[in-house]
Amino acid sequence: MPVDYIRYDILTQEALRGVVRTVLVDAAKNGLPGDHHFYISFDTQASGVKISPRLLAQYPKEMTVVLQHQFWDLIITDEHFEVGLSFNGIPERLVIPFASIKGFFDPSVQFGLEFQVVTAGPGELDESGASASISPTGPKIPAAETARPPARHEAPAVPPQPLPTPANPDPVDAENASAADTDGEPDRPPNGGGEVVRLDRFRKK
Repeated sequence: MPVDYIRYDILTQEALRGVVRTVLVDAAKNGLPGDHHFYISFDTQASGVKISPRLLAQYPKEMTVVLQHQFWDLIITDEHFEVGLSFNGIPERLVIPFASIKGFFDPSVQFGLEFQVVTAGPGELDESGASASISPTGPKIPAAETARPPARHEAPAVPPQPLPTPANPDPVDAENASAADTDGEPDRPPNGGGEVVRLDRFRKK
């Protein structure tokens, strides 16, 4: 196989992470438009991530946060975003580098991005088949009770979740949502749905 010195896989992932940044910049300036809201999964062990020891103990590898009505002080930089959230009535400040993001999902329009970390050298793929995926659907998130402090809204912590495409996705409870752990791989969208795009399909066999 020819060696890919340009590393199109890395460039594509960086470009798609730029989509996430652009969306968050707009949300920080103008608020969330319409029914848009976001589930963002990230690697809690990645360089630059800043979360409390309490949250790190609870989510030692990966966690997902919900940005809807229940967040405050959203700040975006070139490398990361910061946000205030409340977990079980305890306010927290999270710093999440864009490079640590593993998944982004907007249930209002069934749009999702999934990222995998590239660790291989030029022309090679890591064991996960390093890629960036675009999916029109995301995880089915079961509703969950969340307690809200009187002064601030609370954002539920959501365990890590890939982005499968259910045949008949149920509507997401936007106000009280969480996700269950799953080890499954993303499914193909049903007939008539969008197509999951992976970088390795473009590589020469």
